[in-house]
Amino acid sequence: MSFSGKYQMESHENFESFMEAVGIPDELIQEGKDLKSISEIEETGDHFKVTVTTGTKILTNSFTIGQETELESPTGGRSMWVAHSVVMREGNKLTAILNGIEYVTELTDANTLVNTMTLSGMSYKRTSKRM
Repeated sequence: MSFSGKYQMESHENFESFMEAVGIPDELIQEGKDLKSISEIEETGDHFKVTVTTGTKILTNSFTIGQETELESPTGGRSMWVAHSVVMREGNKLTAILNGIEYVTELTDANTLVNTMTLSGMSYKRTSKRM
């Protein structure tokens, strides 16, 4: 299955606890907890461009599978959360580790995208549907 498309967040689990654990200020957690993000993925062979819009914040990462790249974490601003990582693909699953957080993006079916972030056994899960 191709990841290419636009996805709108439908639900998320453990947002507040996870964001608190990674050091996001409470006022930003409160602002973000009810926002519905839209993710747009462009997949061309092994190259991906991922743009996530949440409220007024736009995060864009481009990467090639298996090659080290600089990525901005969705859990913070560019100045604090940019890291070098390698994104790997296994079937319908993309994985990377940034600043100790494991990121997994999986197409669970043709229209459902599940993003999971895990740090020290604590996870945040976001489920989005293709638009």
